[in-house]
Formats: sequence, structure tokens, C-alpha cells
Amino acid sequence: QVQLVESGGGLVQAGGSLRLSCAGSGSIVSINDMAWHRQAPGKQRELVAAITRGGTTTYADSVKGRFTISRDNAKNTVYLQMNSLKPEDTAVYYCAADLIDGGLLRRGNYWGQGTQVTVSS
Repeated sequence: QVQLVESGGGLVQAGGSLRLSCAGSGSIVSINDMAWHRQAPGKQRELVAAITRGGTTTYADSVKGRFTISRDNAKNTVYLQMNSLKPEDTAVYYCAADLIDGGLLRRGNYWGQGTQVTVSS
């Protein structure tokens, strides 16, 4: 089955950096858009950054200038480099991908299980 697995989360002090990775595996034929979302306790899930297959990026205003999304199409992997982290960045970060599943023979949206990012003051 298709899986998206996030890694790289953890605990970091304010001002520090983390690099999240999300690797797709299984019966993936191709991946179109990929994105990172996050959800903090008591808050709505929000789009953090998105990237098209061609490399066009979109960022939430709150992370512009601090976060960078990138991807390696050959590895079916998307990354989120997070610099100058702030306590308000604390959340569960989820990877999402619009992909073609060769097992189901259809296009659909898939989500990872999420990885916790905690930024301490």
C-alpha cells in the first residue's frame, strides 16, 4: 500500500532548526503536489508550505523567510527545512501528497501519520 512517512521531528530550542522529511513508498506511480500542514492543540490544521512537481512553492505568511520546502522527485520525498524556530511553531506536522496509486489505479490525496515538533522558549 501507499505510505507517507514523516521523520525529523523532535524537541528544539527557540532559534534552532529542524529538517523534516516525508518519504513516499509503496505502489506510487507519480506524485503531483506535495505539502506540509501542521496542527497545534486547540488550533485548526493549517497549510504550512506546498510545492508542485515542477518546484513552485507556496508558504504560509507565518513561516515565510524561515521555512523552505523542497522535493526530490526521484525519491518521492519532500522536505521542510525549518530555521529560526519559534514556540508558536510547535505542532504536529503532517505530510500530504496528491499522487497516482498504481495499486488502486487512481489518483488521490494521501497523508502521513505526522511528526511532533516542539520548540521550547
